[in-house]
Amino acid sequence: MKAVAVFPRERKVRVITDAPEPRIQSPMQVKVRTREIGVCGTDKEIIEFIYGSPPPGSDYLILGHECLGEVVEVGEAVRGLQRGDWVVPRVRRPCPHATCPPCREGHPDFCITGDYTERGIKEAHGFGSEFFVEDVAYLHRVPEELRKVAVLTEPLTIAEKSIRQVERFRERLPWKAGPGRALVLGAGPVGQLGAMALMRRGYATTMYSRTPKPNPKADAVEALGVPYLSSKEVRPEEVVRTVGTADVIYEAAGVVKATLETLKALGPNGVCVLTGVPSKEEPLEVSPIFKQMVLGNQVLLGTVNAADVDFEMALEDLAHIRARWPGGLERLICAEHSPEDFCDVVTGKKSGGIKDVIRFS
Repeated sequence: MKAVAVFPRERKVRVITDAPEPRIQSPMQVKVRTREIGVCGTDKEIIEFIYGSPPPGSDYLILGHECLGEVVEVGEAVRGLQRGDWVVPRVRRPCPHATCPPCREGHPDFCITGDYTERGIKEAHGFGSEFFVEDVAYLHRVPEELRKVAVLTEPLTIAEKSIRQVERFRERLPWKAGPGRALVLGAGPVGQLGAMALMRRGYATTMYSRTPKPNPKADAVEALGVPYLSSKEVRPEEVVRTVGTADVIYEAAGVVKATLETLKALGPNGVCVLTGVPSKEEPLEVSPIFKQMVLGNQVLLGTVNAADVDFEMALEDLAHIRARWPGGLERLICAEHSPEDFCDVVTGKKSGGIKDVIRFS
């Protein structure tokens, strides 16, 4: 079986053709043929050997955690899925510890031990192979009409979980606060999908990213009616004068300095959601930001991974987004590549722009 794999000890990434083809081992498992996997910054960190670890006993890790696949076989106890259905899988699996309430309650995205596994990332093979087998509990059925954009489900769940948590934090306010203004930091796929999800919920949304216009990312978000501002041309103070203070900042850039600067645009009682994982340490002065956050009753929220409810909401939102902004999601999927091109795509040598997808036959 063909698979895209990273070999940490050898510090190599390559396509292998002799990976064992998985087989159903229990009545609740489903065998899936991989059709597409999305490429993201996490994959880049893994092939740069900053992060990622193979399953115990294996010298390689099959990559790929954003996936769309087609069911080819179901276990005898599986209900709700059949051969030919399209599915997207969740990524994280719970830790084994009885002392971890989130994992025992079905929320490994809030795991407190750190001993979870993540397919294609941490101690579990991913979906970047011709086939994979998964428990039916971790699969979400995709309506046929969403097949062409369903590979975006997993990155959209980042926004779904974030907004769900923001709404909980806004409940702390002593009055009923409806959607206000949102500022999205970073115009990559996570930022683009975050802007769509925020707009869907009624937030007046502005995109704030580094590259000046014109560029494809600006074109994509402005096609939705979202203003695009470049941090090279507009300082955070000017953002406030232009569009007002933000009730929500949705950070999708992974750059600490830029995030702290942008926090100047966060309004009183606002929430800043951090979704990007910084790849390097930066010496920073944070005292003014701490003062601002205390005096402004502000919240700084970190979020990672997503729960089953977020995957279901992402699929629901994909349908709404396609109806409201025809072609908007398709515009994000800029190029399709073969598995052999995985490394070049991740490193940017063959990147098509916003969202690159690896397509299996």
